[in-house]
Amino acid sequence: MRNITIGDNEGNQRLDRFLRKYLPGASLSLVYRLARKNVKVNGERVGSERMLCAGDEVSLFLGEEKIDEMRRERKKTVRAKRQFRIAFEDDNVLVVDKPFGLLTHGDSREKKNTLANQVLGYLAEQGVYDPASSTTFAPAPVNRLDRNTTGLVVFGKNADAVRDFNKMMRISGDADKYYLTVVKGRLTQKLILRDRMVKDGAQNLVTVLPSDADSGKLMETIAEPVEYQGSYTLVEVRLVTGRTHQIRAHLAKAGYPVVGDAKYGDRVTNRYFEHAFGLTTQFLHAHRIRINRGEGSLTYLSSSVFESELPENFTRILQALRREARGRGARR
Repeated sequence: MRNITIGDNEGNQRLDRFLRKYLPGASLSLVYRLARKNVKVNGERVGSERMLCAGDEVSLFLGEEKIDEMRRERKKTVRAKRQFRIAFEDDNVLVVDKPFGLLTHGDSREKKNTLANQVLGYLAEQGVYDPASSTTFAPAPVNRLDRNTTGLVVFGKNADAVRDFNKMMRISGDADKYYLTVVKGRLTQKLILRDRMVKDGAQNLVTVLPSDADSGKLMETIAEPVEYQGSYTLVEVRLVTGRTHQIRAHLAKAGYPVVGDAKYGDRVTNRYFEHAFGLTTQFLHAHRIRINRGEGSLTYLSSSVFESELPENFTRILQALRREARGRGARR
């Protein structure tokens, strides 16, 4: 038998969800069977939907070897060399600047060198997170970026911070996410794009449909021009919703494809940017998060702004476009 005292980071969740995290090697059916027959909370049998609170004692009536076998996956500590920069950090939140080419979470091809693992390694080194003693909780990102999109990712260091920041990301007006991108075409006025999207999971592609379509998820994107350079525009984008490939698919549908974007962009433009500047992926950077209203444990973050500068190669491309535009103007 093993007794587990629920801590602050494990409270406020159902018993079955706690067991699924505590015993990652157990099947879902086994978790529910254990909840019915092999688990007590504070000495009493309870249902799998029982909400746990900090201070509760969960008694697991299984042999220690069996428990360890089902927890073995959780005991693994993956360390990866740190590549991110810290934009902001306090006791609850860590805001990091994700570089190009790094996954936020692992996938079928890459499980070790991810931003999440790098952050866990950093927090373990700082003594903030101990994977060996943590029952089920691990610091987690509340937003994510594509592998080749750079910029700000927010991690909650404790369960309350993760829950409250996730809530802020869901509630319209609580937090605004801004991106910088260069698009093909001269965007001269603010765009407010409202449509629906359907994702093809097999192809990892998004199709944009009209807002009055019968299917698809609603998405809203606001794009404002920052500066024009010849046939291209530096644009600041605010995401009102956060759908897969939203910025790239939405701007392409509006006639302003992101330069370098292999999925939704213009092939001729992409070849030019690759030849002239060595750009082989989309020019897209998550450069600012503004907290308008903090929730719960993060109320104190109200009016906070987190920012990230453009990566060096993006800045170099912008400077080259400016020089080209000035040269064309001088020749006229």
